[in-house]
Amino acid sequence: MAVSSLHRVFTFECRSDPDFSSLPSAENLRTPRHFPAAGLSSAFYGVSSPILRFPPNFQRQLSTKARRNCSNIGVAQIVAASWSNEGAGGPAAGANPVPAVASAVDAATAPIPLDLDADDENVVDAAGNGAVQTNRRSYSSFLKTDASKTIHAAERLGRAIVTDAITTPVVNTSAYFFKKTADLIDYKEKRFASYEYGRYGNPTSTVLEEKLSELEGAESTVLLASGMCASIVMLMALIPAGGHLVTTTDCYRKTRVFIETVLPKMGITASVIDPADVGALESALEQNKVSLFFTESPTNPFLRCVDIKLVSELCHKHGALLCIDGTFATPLNQKALALGADLVMHSCTKYIGGHHDVIGGCISGSAKLISEIRILHHILGGVLNPNAAYLFIRGMKTLHLRVQQQNSTGMGMAKFLEAHPKVKRVYYPGLPSHPEHELAMRQMTGFGGVVSFEIDGDLETTIKFVDSLKIPYIAPSFGGCESIVDQPAILSYWDLPASERARWKIYDNLVRFSFGIEDFEDLKADIVQALEVI
Repeated sequence: MAVSSLHRVFTFECRSDPDFSSLPSAENLRTPRHFPAAGLSSAFYGVSSPILRFPPNFQRQLSTKARRNCSNIGVAQIVAASWSNEGAGGPAAGANPVPAVASAVDAATAPIPLDLDADDENVVDAAGNGAVQTNRRSYSSFLKTDASKTIHAAERLGRAIVTDAITTPVVNTSAYFFKKTADLIDYKEKRFASYEYGRYGNPTSTVLEEKLSELEGAESTVLLASGMCASIVMLMALIPAGGHLVTTTDCYRKTRVFIETVLPKMGITASVIDPADVGALESALEQNKVSLFFTESPTNPFLRCVDIKLVSELCHKHGALLCIDGTFATPLNQKALALGADLVMHSCTKYIGGHHDVIGGCISGSAKLISEIRILHHILGGVLNPNAAYLFIRGMKTLHLRVQQQNSTGMGMAKFLEAHPKVKRVYYPGLPSHPEHELAMRQMTGFGGVVSFEIDGDLETTIKFVDSLKIPYIAPSFGGCESIVDQPAILSYWDLPASERARWKIYDNLVRFSFGIEDFEDLKADIVQALEVI
């Protein structure tokens, strides 16, 4: 009865895209497009036949029903339910029904009450290049651990896509339109948060950037097409022509090749030091105008560690930046920014993706530095596509579980291998025999699933061991669910003579084993039988 009488009083026009052009639009300058409006203000409640904007799920269901049978029962039920709960304020008390309808609409459109404040809005990035960034302060009220952040950060609240789906949708578009030129001008003059072109930003990618920023404690994150792309763009953006950088001997080979062969064409020189040689770093900083110290920690493939807190203080004292490649550490095992680094980068292809099915890279840090990198990134165009961003978001849901398992397996296997008579040496930060073990204990909470070791034998003996393994794949990369094994001398350095490989301590008997999430005992039994063969 209440439903029918209410329906006689109000007529709701049901359509999927209501036209608010006749209403005041002051809020439009503050509310970003592509995000749901917070609801109509009380000034509009007196309109005789209001056209109401409901939450995305309800609006879609309502418009679908309207297309089928032009029924407004769904609206009436919502309003009647709210009205019947008003008690003395309802129609029985002689109250005006219009405010009751307004309250029902407010209730239907109200956001989830999650300790938000006035600053929790979406804004255009500092460079004004179309990347929509959300304020992450609101997450801290209900996401206390990295385990929860990998699942919910940037998705449970503040997602840059209008949807009621639990999983973040893939927005496959190369460009975004503006309803009128005035909106475009507002966007260009930073009064209007939006997207413009696929190379400059994408809602799916924004979710991933925000999730990574939350994990790293960073103001901003930029995604790129690969980890190598991230390294190149970062180096080119932050080191001026004729500048100088410092890097380490133990690192991903292609990074070193770029530093040694491409950067000199721009007049950029480099000092290459041992990861733990703080004295060499001080000398390089004193003798050169160093713009950046760029190092992995742990490094590839010997898992050497850099004292991030100490070297950040040294760099900052001499006006240099510090960027840590934390790919081996993951954002869970090490917080480089909290330790003093200016930037932290990852090859997302490894642990963050975790499934050997997607390639990408990221850099996190202050909004100012990331903006500088993003500007060059938009010019060079090494964009991560939204389908890849979706796969990374999906992979991160289990990041904490995978890393826990890989930390445990890596530690157990390192101890087992070090005690085996057919293994000459093991490289793993969790072992007391590692040169930076004490440092790793201070600045890491886990040591990852990659263990490097030397077989007691020559190239052929090591090949026989690798080929006898049944579980791991012989392949590049690491950090995924499946175990992977390789000989760096063959996989990464085979084009160099043995004497040149030895310069970098890449000996023929070196093995890099990336443990996946298989059962520990199965992996151990497989290694045992392979060692028995040699």
